[in-house]
Amino acid sequence: MTALPAIAASRPAVFLVDDDPAVAHAVQFSFDLEGLDVRNFRDAETLLASGSLPDKGCLVLDYHLPGVDGLELLDRLRANGVRMPAVLITTNPRTNLRVRAAAAGVPIIEKPLLTDALLTAVRSALAKVD
Repeated sequence: MTALPAIAASRPAVFLVDDDPAVAHAVQFSFDLEGLDVRNFRDAETLLASGSLPDKGCLVLDYHLPGVDGLELLDRLRANGVRMPAVLITTNPRTNLRVRAAAAGVPIIEKPLLTDALLTAVRSALAKVD
């Protein structure tokens, strides 16, 4: 397992897991402008294999990932002791998914990401861990 590079103390960390390169690039660009340190991962396995995650930061997980969905990834991370807050992003979440996300304590931000709702949710989550 390779350890993650150190995160600059002045830039809050966001761990983005999304298999859509366009979404990942857009979020990275937008969040970089806002002073956030975004780490992109294309799927759950890549994040899980990356090494230990820091105590502080925020997870942004796409629900529709290849292999393991975003909530299953969150369950695995929680089982491994990762407690940082998470935000779920997805298109057209059904009631069942909304119930599962609420039970996990995870807000859902709907795609397409046309407003600042994701940034607001991430900032709110980061404020809780400071």
